[in-house]
Amino acid sequence: MSVASTRSEVRPAVLFEALSLWPGVLAAGVAWEATAALTLLWPDLEEWVHTGTLAVLQAVLGAAFIVAAVAGPYLGGAVARLRPAAPWLIALAGLAALWQALTAKLMWLPLPFFAPPQALLEAYIDDWARLIDCTVNSVGLLVTGYLVGAFTGFLVGVALGWSRTAAYWGHPVLRLIGPMPATAWLPVAFFAFPSSWSASVFLIALASGTPVAVLTWSGVSAVNSAYYDIARTLGANQRFLVRKVAIPAAMPHVFVGLFMGLCSSFAVLVVAEMLGVKSGLGWYLQWAQGWAAYANMYAALVVMALVCSGLVLLLFLARDRLLAWQKGLVRW
Repeated sequence: MSVASTRSEVRPAVLFEALSLWPGVLAAGVAWEATAALTLLWPDLEEWVHTGTLAVLQAVLGAAFIVAAVAGPYLGGAVARLRPAAPWLIALAGLAALWQALTAKLMWLPLPFFAPPQALLEAYIDDWARLIDCTVNSVGLLVTGYLVGAFTGFLVGVALGWSRTAAYWGHPVLRLIGPMPATAWLPVAFFAFPSSWSASVFLIALASGTPVAVLTWSGVSAVNSAYYDIARTLGANQRFLVRKVAIPAAMPHVFVGLFMGLCSSFAVLVVAEMLGVKSGLGWYLQWAQGWAAYANMYAALVVMALVCSGLVLLLFLARDRLLAWQKGLVRW
């Protein structure tokens, strides 16, 4: 038997083995190719400029999944993560096809309230500069307010958990202010601060700082007293007990507060930007709604969801790095 014939027999076997290991990813590729065919071949009831562009992007995505299904067993690494996500990739292709059919193809969902996917693509292509500017301003405002609130809440929580005097005077104030939504302070914030940006920072800091303060206080108060006794036996002073015993032991509670504060700050960010600032995703949502540009509004919502999810992911990565002994205990 010649070497060429041997190779011709081996290659189909290798290909069959690869496809048998990655059937879900292959099915996802086929599903996205079918969605691309539906987008391109089924005529729209109303003319959309970027229908062809959307079909090309869907076809490229499907081709990428098919290539991953064939080469996945040999590439490994990041490509291997596609295998568990295969059912979601198939479901997303089906949802994209259904969205396309109900809007652009059949128009069972009325315009302009329900925009087809190519309308969102048009918003990204035509208004990308404004979206990027609004995203940068929103992230800057959110990070500034969140860091101020988290740092202040952390200091307040440590003081309340460590000092009986601070707890005596601070506990009633925290119980009074804590349950109130940060947006209730809008009139006070816009009166007390010189600009809408500083008022928005205050509101975001208030929303993020309260849960951090409560959870940090709870964590410091819950530290086992035996830890302090052992440290005092070894000659530790008060500063050492706070820095090296109380705070490290309370860090799991602190990160829960940071997560809750980040989620609260997202809602306050949108409200604050709608009422004051001149650029931001919240401002963009209000602007798009005012002009009945619902496709732009949905495009901004997608960007906002990705930004929020990305920031939470970064927070959890930092948690897993600092608290390696608790990695995987709380998932995102």
